[in-house]
Amino acid sequence: MNRSSLLIPFVVIVLFTLLVFSFLQTDSPLTFATQWAIVQGNITQDFDQVDWAFSRLPRLAMALLVGAAMGLIGSVIQQLTRNPLLSPVTLGTSSGAWMGLIILAIVWPEGQAHYQAMAAMIGSLLALGLVLLISGIRQLTGLSIVLAGMAVNLLFGAITTALILLNDQYAQNLFIWGAGDLSQNGWQKVHWLWPHCLIGIAILAYAGKPLTLLKLGQSAAAGRGLNVTALFLILMVSGLWMLSAAITMVGIIGFLGLVSPNLARLLGARTATFELWLSSLLGAMLLVAADNLAILANIFTFTLVPTGLTTALIGAPLLIWLIRQRLNQADNTVFQMLHGKQTLSRERIFIVMAAFLLFILLGVFFHIEQNNYLLQWPNDLSWPLRWPRITASIFAGAAMAVSGVILQRLIHNPLASPDLLGLSAGAILALIGTSTFFGIRLGEMGSLVAFSGSMAVLGLLLLLGRRFRFAAAPMILTGVALSALIETLVQFVLIKGTEDVFDILRWLAGSTYRVTPNQAIILMLCSCGLMILALSLHRWLTLLSMGKVTAAARGIAVKPAFILLLMLAAALCSLVTALVGPITFVSIVAPHLASLLGARHVVAQLSLSALLGATLLQASDWLGQTLIYPNQLAAGTMVAIIGGGYFVILLIKSKANKHSF
Repeated sequence: MNRSSLLIPFVVIVLFTLLVFSFLQTDSPLTFATQWAIVQGNITQDFDQVDWAFSRLPRLAMALLVGAAMGLIGSVIQQLTRNPLLSPVTLGTSSGAWMGLIILAIVWPEGQAHYQAMAAMIGSLLALGLVLLISGIRQLTGLSIVLAGMAVNLLFGAITTALILLNDQYAQNLFIWGAGDLSQNGWQKVHWLWPHCLIGIAILAYAGKPLTLLKLGQSAAAGRGLNVTALFLILMVSGLWMLSAAITMVGIIGFLGLVSPNLARLLGARTATFELWLSSLLGAMLLVAADNLAILANIFTFTLVPTGLTTALIGAPLLIWLIRQRLNQADNTVFQMLHGKQTLSRERIFIVMAAFLLFILLGVFFHIEQNNYLLQWPNDLSWPLRWPRITASIFAGAAMAVSGVILQRLIHNPLASPDLLGLSAGAILALIGTSTFFGIRLGEMGSLVAFSGSMAVLGLLLLLGRRFRFAAAPMILTGVALSALIETLVQFVLIKGTEDVFDILRWLAGSTYRVTPNQAIILMLCSCGLMILALSLHRWLTLLSMGKVTAAARGIAVKPAFILLLMLAAALCSLVTALVGPITFVSIVAPHLASLLGARHVVAQLSLSALLGATLLQASDWLGQTLIYPNQLAAGTMVAIIGGGYFVILLIKSKANKHSF
């Protein structure tokens, strides 16, 4: 063992000790001597001593338990899959566990006292099973499992959002819980959690040898007598059990499971056992540091700052840095969608147009009255409410579809879309940040604020993407990092409990109900203008999609044309996000359906994608109004569920296609 391998653990332990002492002293008037006396059981009735003993000390214990568990889980997942960019968040298991807890809280509130961990476990296992179904058990090291986890994350997130919106009486408590809060008012939660984490000791003691064999490869490990499938199931289920217990107690704490193992390897962890131990220690250190930042933020801002927010603020930049450092060429494999028709027939065009007209007519004439389904002319009361949301659905769907076509052709990536690449997340961050810090209501802000957020993200993606030639993995993972960061920022806004909370939540759900007549007209005129501009630039888009060398040879000023078209895609996305809310999956599903139907040329794909996007969002809006009447689901939430389901099926079919991955 060389000197550096001895020095690194020593330095880490020293830093860990300093972090713990710093945490215990933050905003505490007690001396170390008094604190040590309290630990030994000598406590008086002094408020500061009681608060430290039953709030700060259990909070430290919770941070150490959860952080160590998250670091260990991340190391197990990454060593099992030999994929340094996997974690409970990127695998979708965290969102599955969260969905399970939400369903339990809504369907069986009385069962929360005893069955929360079981509900979270079922949700995380469901997510893992779906991810493995999509990617395949033998496709754990490449891009396919990352895409599968991202798709499951978005799908389960949409379902969870729908459940919260339909059961808003539970929402305030769920917002605080979901933001990742380590605040404690006693030792009850710690006493509940630590027995559930005892399985981690068994992993630390016995998992090192089989994981070392697995480093040789699945075939070589199996040849030496290792049952790879059994090892995968045992360790993964054990890890998910600890994850479920942790989420049950403190909510979702992102990035620890991703960052800790990578930091351990950067610090010199070469053996499987050493990586497991060091990842656990680093996870505990990072969460203690993040929680200390949250406590300091509480002091200076006089508001509740959840630990999940500070963890995301630390973890998101680290993830983006790891993307640049850790991706290799195998991770940048170009993903190809299923191939469809080579030509676009009139019959298929007529079918799409018929579906478009059908859902417009249903939106205009369909009416529910006393549980009776009627077709009748809208009256003077219903028409002023219907036409703005129909207009918003049509033009928002068309605009997002056109934005997706532009991005996919420019970046040569069929998964390039505003929502998956983080352009929508940038617009959300700009709008909510402006609303939070300047007190401006969402309805009073224009598309310019959203456009600035989208352009900031776009600049970051271009800076990162040039190194990897805009390959799918780094682009999508950057979007995942930004989306996770934005989600925690949104949770921070929601737990404040102001009157704007549900207005923000409805906007995040993509509700057309809140669109005013003036906003509908603005959306129609601006989106039409931008889409006409996109059609007029079809030659640029055609040549750039063939490659920059070809475009330059044909007389195109490549860089200005490229930037202008990207700005056009960002403008379409930010316009929709500002006026309707974030709309997911339309910008992937509509262009892909257009290609399947035979729209190969730019003009045909732009036109048919716009028609399909309008149809998809209008259909989602109508279904959201009628399926669970008198309750309603927002169009954005409904289209996320429909589009997410379609995307999952698409990935499953693409796995079987000889050209995929």
